[in-house]
Amino acid sequence: MLRSRTDGIGISGIGAVTGYGWGRELLWEGLLSGKPAATLTGGFGSGDADAGWVAAVPDGGDPADGRGRFARAMRAAAREAIEDARERGWVPGARVGLVHAVVLGEVDLWKEFYLVEGGQLQPRDYLALMPSTPTSTFMQEYGFHGPAMNVSAMCASGNAGMLTAKSWLDAGIVDDVVLVATDLSLTPENVRHFVRLGVSVVDEEPLLGCRPFQQGSRGFIMGEASVGFVLSRRSSEPYARLLGGAMSHDGYHVTSIEPSLRQVRRCFVEALDNAGVAAAEVRYLNAHGPGTKQCDTAEAALLEELFPAEAGVYSVKPLTGHCQGAASAVELAVAALGYERGTIPAPPLVAQPHPRLLHGRFPVAGGLTVKSSLGMGGHNSVVVLGPGRD
Repeated sequence: MLRSRTDGIGISGIGAVTGYGWGRELLWEGLLSGKPAATLTGGFGSGDADAGWVAAVPDGGDPADGRGRFARAMRAAAREAIEDARERGWVPGARVGLVHAVVLGEVDLWKEFYLVEGGQLQPRDYLALMPSTPTSTFMQEYGFHGPAMNVSAMCASGNAGMLTAKSWLDAGIVDDVVLVATDLSLTPENVRHFVRLGVSVVDEEPLLGCRPFQQGSRGFIMGEASVGFVLSRRSSEPYARLLGGAMSHDGYHVTSIEPSLRQVRRCFVEALDNAGVAAAEVRYLNAHGPGTKQCDTAEAALLEELFPAEAGVYSVKPLTGHCQGAASAVELAVAALGYERGTIPAPPLVAQPHPRLLHGRFPVAGGLTVKSSLGMGGHNSVVVLGPGRD
């Protein structure tokens, strides 16, 4: 039996800055178009002068929010989520906390600090490089006084942030949580190292190079994003409900998944148990789905092993790009918006698919969503979502 809308934690507001632009609706419209956010961008190919496909966040934001794109995007996504939640009836409690999921912060400014400015900055500008500064200035802007901290678990950081927020709410430490996940780390140097690792594709159009759960996928297109959420048990009109989740670690290798999938499987099983739901209630596996052979094989195996035949799998990474530390947050936002809007805009088919792959626009009518994210280095995470309304 599906949980009631009064169960779980409401995802009450959503904000997004992605390769599609600055705003939640631009993300949704981009997905509906079926066209990838990535563009052919100079300097990101195999040679210094070559172009490559990346889904970078375009210029924008408020210069008053910081010198770098990272701080501007973080503040914009969080601000949009709060404004959205308030429009939907949310009133902040006395203790609002902030969780910021991040792996690499202000890479552009750090690069300039060493290579352009020779390590010489005014103290105020130097402090802007610190990962604590965007969280501090955000809390000042809104007068929030709950705990504020960064969490980091590679590509699983968004899920890790969601579960950290849930633990604060469950423990009564806060009344509400603003969760933001930010990764604007696309520099040519960073992208080339992922290409050398054999997991990222820059020399082929996104839908052809990155095709999760389809034959011939070569890996992922790299992307950027900052995504904000307001999480509260006191929301009357949430997009979706966070019911539970779990994390584990392979303790095996810095890049590869442990072949037996023992810890990944345990993470899935414990997430369902934590949420208090049965696997039979799951209808959608919103997969990590980077398009790499080992990840797609692992998630397909667990789909077939754990979930009912009517449960389908999808990944939006061919459209949004793999947004690294913000990846699972982007994908959680898509699932939450999908519950309210009755559809998920998944990538189109381009090759022979797994028989349970969901593609194009498909209807969402109840049922639970499992959002898995397998961060590089063995960071396994699973979050369970349900509809915001019965």
